[in-house]
Amino acid sequence: MIKEHDIVVLDLEIPGKPLVKGDIGTVIHIFPNAAAYLVEFNTLDGEEVAIIELAPSHVRSVQPNEIRHVRALAA
Repeated sequence: MIKEHDIVVLDLEIPGKPLVKGDIGTVIHIFPNAAAYLVEFNTLDGEEVAIIELAPSHVRSVQPNEIRHVRALAA
């Protein structure tokens, strides 16, 4: 079960946002009945990239055997 402040993995591409499948975000709010999550995505130095409402099927929990990966944002 995903909780507020959990780190989650984006499980799809988001048109119009600088996000790609596999990006890591933090849950900052859970809507009633866990109908959706508000997830914040940041650069490694803390700059906000996006705050977006996502359905539970659009994110997943981090798995124990996964490693973080770095990519540059498109200019």
